[in-house]
Amino acid sequence: MKQRTGNEMVYPTKVVRSFRLLLAIVVFGVSVMTEAEQNSLMTQVTKPPIVIAHRGASGYLPEHTLLAVTAAHVMGADYIEQDIVLSADGVPVVLHDIYLDATTDVATQFPNRARSDGRYYAIDFTLSELKSLTVTERRDRLGNAVFAGRFPLTDLSLRIPSLAEEIELIAGLNRSRGRTAGLYIELKAPVFHTKEGHDIAAALMTVLDDHGVNEADTPVILQCFHDGTLRRLRSEFGVKLPLIQLLAENSWGEDGDVDYNWLRTAEGLDAIAEYANGIGPWLPHLLEEAQLAPNALAQMAHDRGLLVHPYTLRADSIELGDISFEHLQKLIFIEVGADGAFTDFPDLTRRFIDSHFQSNTPK
Repeated sequence: MKQRTGNEMVYPTKVVRSFRLLLAIVVFGVSVMTEAEQNSLMTQVTKPPIVIAHRGASGYLPEHTLLAVTAAHVMGADYIEQDIVLSADGVPVVLHDIYLDATTDVATQFPNRARSDGRYYAIDFTLSELKSLTVTERRDRLGNAVFAGRFPLTDLSLRIPSLAEEIELIAGLNRSRGRTAGLYIELKAPVFHTKEGHDIAAALMTVLDDHGVNEADTPVILQCFHDGTLRRLRSEFGVKLPLIQLLAENSWGEDGDVDYNWLRTAEGLDAIAEYANGIGPWLPHLLEEAQLAPNALAQMAHDRGLLVHPYTLRADSIELGDISFEHLQKLIFIEVGADGAFTDFPDLTRRFIDSHFQSNTPK
């Protein structure tokens, strides 16, 4: 099946496993490849997977801050992720949660603004108010760092960036550094925003149009857990940018009533292929539960021309058991054949990709 691209810089070529084995037989004269031969073969016949900086270089600096974005660019990320939510005055800001509790000092600055559930919602604050908050490393409910070995809980007067600011920063870095990093934007909780009287899809498209990045040839990818929002972007807004259907566990309680178990079936993937260019599965979705070996999901997606961009590679918190980060990356990029992945450590993933695939990073 012809792979959907729409943007050659966005999409690496996917080599079907059977073809790869056949080529190995022709080139090496054997039907079983050593690890060195596999790595050599991957370098010869494929373009590299893309490195997606998860919330910027979040393994090193507080997530989604302009510092983390800049570091990710310097570390060679192909794309830098922006999670967006809306302020009370309808401005898209870059924040992973609809809540402010875990990454800002909102409880100190606005102690009386929590809702009845005790949470502070970004949508209850104007852009000006959000800009007054200090952003730090992510904390749990007890105030402890979620990742103890990462950047300390230090007040550097970092602020919540608007989406417009991140677009302008990345464009400036692309120009000054002579290399292109794209935007990988997630619309957070669109159903929640609708219930609050806001249209996050429309707000996003306004910002993209204002900055001239809503064109098929721009390095911008849009992602969302809510399938209805992706369908709406494609049909109502006529978006020509690549769209990625994020996949979750039904038990996580993501926004809306999406059946993620069904979306991972052949029929579900057929449905995704009608409106999206790829899937963003959780790492365990790609593997057999009892062993660290690929299941059928990635191949079924590729058979339908869909890209596979799983989340999240973390060198300091590996979800798949007692394996090294190097082993994890080999598993995802070489065994599973992912077309790219979200990583908290873009420098480490860049190094892995460049050592196992032909580099697409300008020298």
